[in-house]
Amino acid sequence: MLTREELPECPVATTVQLIGNKWKLLIIRNLIYNGTQRFTDFLKTIPAISKKVLTDDLRALEEDGLILRKVYAEVPPRVEYSLTPLGSSLKSILDAMSVWGTEYKNKIA
Repeated sequence: MLTREELPECPVATTVQLIGNKWKLLIIRNLIYNGTQRFTDFLKTIPAISKKVLTDDLRALEEDGLILRKVYAEVPPRVEYSLTPLGSSLKSILDAMSVWGTEYKNKIA
């Protein structure tokens, strides 16, 4: 997790630093609107993402306290990802982005 000193002073820049790439936003979107996901679920619903980028972004989101990674003691091991309460607090941002995106698409159609 980043320290307070490592974060930008601007709150918008802080948000962008944490979730600002398109893959992280789509990972969070999946978790907000579809609930708990497994690695393969992300690959199915975000087909352009590579396994390496998905792994890196899942680790970063976990490190930043936005998602939880739960490993089940099974053979083969099952791993599930879900939002933390902090990650869930991003729902209003994603909802606003969804509304804006829909309105934009309707205006240019």
